[in-house]
Amino acid sequence: MRTVFSIVVFFVFLTGKSQQTDSSYKKRVLETSEIDLLFSYYDQDGKNAAVTGGEGTEALTDATSAIVLRLPLNEDDVLTVDAGLSAYTSASSSNVNPLDGSNPNVSPFDASSGESRKDQLVHINPRYQHSADDRNTIWSVNGYFSNEYDYNSIGFGGSYARLFNEKNTEISIGGQVYLDSWNPQYPIELRSGFFDSRITGNGTYDPNFQEFGSTGRNSYALSLSFSQILGKRWQGALFMDLVLQEGLLSTPFQRVYFADTEDFFIDEFQLADDVERLPDSRFKVPFGGRLNVFVSDAIVLRTYYRFYWDDWGIVSHTANVEVPLKLSDKFTLYPTYRYYTQTAADYFYPKEAALSTFEFYTSDYDLSGYNAHQYGIGARYTDIFTKAKVFAFGLKTIDVRLNQYDRSDGLGAFIITLGTTFVGN
Repeated sequence: MRTVFSIVVFFVFLTGKSQQTDSSYKKRVLETSEIDLLFSYYDQDGKNAAVTGGEGTEALTDATSAIVLRLPLNEDDVLTVDAGLSAYTSASSSNVNPLDGSNPNVSPFDASSGESRKDQLVHINPRYQHSADDRNTIWSVNGYFSNEYDYNSIGFGGSYARLFNEKNTEISIGGQVYLDSWNPQYPIELRSGFFDSRITGNGTYDPNFQEFGSTGRNSYALSLSFSQILGKRWQGALFMDLVLQEGLLSTPFQRVYFADTEDFFIDEFQLADDVERLPDSRFKVPFGGRLNVFVSDAIVLRTYYRFYWDDWGIVSHTANVEVPLKLSDKFTLYPTYRYYTQTAADYFYPKEAALSTFEFYTSDYDLSGYNAHQYGIGARYTDIFTKAKVFAFGLKTIDVRLNQYDRSDGLGAFIITLGTTFVGN
């Protein structure tokens, strides 16, 4: 990571130096190179883990760091590279194999101390953007790659935007394709050759389990948006996405317990009857809008609403409001509030509510009906003159945000994010 950072610094330094001697009259899309350094920490807990069939600990911590590099290649073109690493520890996923730890007794409400409790995700997302001479046409292409222990994703896409009416109106269209693949990790008791002398229950534990035949998952997204400056103080936007997913949409390690089968245990841990089974296609349609109001030089009201529908039976509504308060030329506070509500998917069943004769079933509470509230506060420091220096770079912004998330099913989370932007000189 230190070597990568050194290379990035070197290229930004060279780009910044080259711009100092550029005598071109045309105003650049991006005047100088920029680097964003991002960090977030996420901590959650709950009692409805999908890994253990809708009950059990949902404790999870995740630390993510990323670097975003924006390089002006010339007056019209910008290359952006976003790369990051996410490392998490999950009590829930540790119970894919609750027997690989040091605990003498196993329970869905305790984490295993084995290797399945943690994982890392790495990603890289390059993007090339070109603006026409009049800056009224902008197009871009991008790629994406991410990898973790049991999941791999490759993506590509592009977008086209056109500005009208003296740049007061903008229409854009974009598309994205993801070609993903699973390395399925089934619950330990459903793997071939499993045996444990501690199993208790009536009869013999012999679930009618079949592994998934296909492990690919493809996603296709089309995005449309329209934005308009409505006046000196008003700005609005409308957007819509069409998303189609095909392939293995079930999560292979999420257990399901049936109402019409016998229960088997090791200590307090109930053994799976099956894993979730979901349709091999899903069509999603989110659409909504934004409205920003410049109340005064010190206060801006930002509002957002989204309606969502999919053919699995979920309907949701999201409403968000943010009120930036400018305390001085350099400091701004961002109090925020977000409300979310959704109906349950057609295939959601709490523990031991589904029957073994059903075609599709899941006990993942992310697909249940619930509502959620998120409260947050952020603070931003901005210095457009970048007086503070770190090596050859000027510090442009520091942004810190704290959020508390509470869901009606008992899931709670705390999120802190830190972002800094440096510019080349």
